[in-house]
Amino acid sequence: MRDEHQSAHLEQLTAKLRDRTAIIGIIGLGYVGLPLTLRYAAVGFKVLGIDIDSAKVDTLNAGASYINHICAADIARARANGFEATTDFSRAGEPDALIICVPTPLNPYREPDLSFVLGTTDALLPYMRPGQVVSLESTTYPGTTEEELRPRLESRGFEVGREVFLVFSPEREDPGNPNFETRTIPKVCGGSTAACLEAGLALYGPAIDRVVPVSSTRAAELTKLLENIHRAVNIGLVNEMKIIADKMQIDIHEVIRAAATKPFGFTPYYPGPGLGGHCIPIDPFYLTWKARQYGLHTRFIELAGEINSDMPHWVVGKVSDALNQRGRSVMGSRVLVLGIAYKKDVEDMRESPSVELMELLRDKGAHVDYADPHVPVFPRMREHHFDLSSVALTPQSIASYDVVLLATAHSGFDYELIRKYANLIVDTRGVYLERQPNVVKA
Repeated sequence: MRDEHQSAHLEQLTAKLRDRTAIIGIIGLGYVGLPLTLRYAAVGFKVLGIDIDSAKVDTLNAGASYINHICAADIARARANGFEATTDFSRAGEPDALIICVPTPLNPYREPDLSFVLGTTDALLPYMRPGQVVSLESTTYPGTTEEELRPRLESRGFEVGREVFLVFSPEREDPGNPNFETRTIPKVCGGSTAACLEAGLALYGPAIDRVVPVSSTRAAELTKLLENIHRAVNIGLVNEMKIIADKMQIDIHEVIRAAATKPFGFTPYYPGPGLGGHCIPIDPFYLTWKARQYGLHTRFIELAGEINSDMPHWVVGKVSDALNQRGRSVMGSRVLVLGIAYKKDVEDMRESPSVELMELLRDKGAHVDYADPHVPVFPRMREHHFDLSSVALTPQSIASYDVVLLATAHSGFDYELIRKYANLIVDTRGVYLERQPNVVKA
C-alpha cells in the first residue's frame, strides 16, 4: 500500500494526465521532440518546448517549421492549442512532465558522450518540483537512468517514486517514413519504481496508441539498443554479401529481391555506401562500451561495425576502378554526389556516409559537387566542411561530370534523366535494376 505522500503526488499527476490538464514539457525540439510536441498538442495538452537553439525557438513561435517532413500548418495548429517554445530552463517547474529528447553522440574515442543528457538534467534540476514525471527518450546504455539521472534527482532531495517519477522510454521516430507516425509507433516504457512506471504509462497513454511496459529502465534501455543493433548487424551482413556478389559478378539487389519472395524466415535488408543517421552507426558502441565493464567482448556487433565503417572506402574503390576502365583517374575528375542526407527523402545529415564519400574523393584530388533537393546549401557541421550549394540537375550539368555517384536515393531525382545524360553512374542503392552501359553497381 502506498504511503500518503506517494499516493497524493502520483494520483494528482495521473489524474491531470488522464483529463489532459497536465502541461507537457519537451526538452529538445529536433527530429524526436518536435513530432512528440505536435502529438501532445493534437490530443489537447498544453506543451512547453525548451531548446537551447534560439533560432529554432523563434521559428516555432512564428508558426514555421525547420524540418522538411513537418509542415508549418502543424506547427500553427499546435501554437493555436497553446504550444510555446522557449530557451528559458527556469520555466521547468511549470510542466507536470519533462520529456528529455537530446542527442547522445560518441566522443572522439567512440565512447558514449552523455554531456547533452547530463547538462540538460542539471539545467532542469534547480527548477523542478514534487509531482513531476521525468522521461528520458535519448538512446543510451543500460543503467544510464538509474546510475546518472536518479542520483541527480535524489541530490536535490527528491524521493524517486514518491515525490518525483523517473522513466526511460526510448524514441522510435523514423523521419520520412509515411507508413508510421508518432501515434502509431508502440512506446516502450520502464520505470525506476512501480509508481514511476504507473506515471510513465499515464504520461504516454493519452498520446500513443500502444504503450509497452517493461520491468525496469535498464530493460527499456537495452530494448532500444537491440532494435538498432539488429539493423546494424543485418546491414553489415548484406554489405558483406554485396562485396562477395560483386566479385562473382552477381547483382546483390536481384538476389535480395528474389530472397524476399520467401514468405517466412527472411527479412530483406539492403546494402548501401555506409551507415548514417544518429542511431544505427552510434548505438552499437553504447552497448559494446558498457559490456566491457562486465568483462564481455561484443565480437559479433563490432565485426558488423567494421564492415559498415569500411563501406565508404569500398565505394570509392569502385569509383576509382570505374574511372580507370575509362582511362581516367580520380585525381582531376569531376564527381557529382547525388544525395547527401543520410536517408531517402529527409534533410538530416547526421553521420551521413555521403559526406565521408565526398571527403575521401576530395582527398584523392577529385573536384566534388553534390545535388540534393532537401539540402540546398551544405550546412555547418562540427567535423566536415564544404563551401557548396546543390547543383541543379539538367542535361548539361549532368553531362559535365566524369562520374555521378548515387549515394542517397531521394524520390525527387529524375533517374531516367540522369541515366540518359551521365557519362558514368556509380549506383550504391540499386536504383538501376536493369544493366546499363554507363552504370556500375557499388
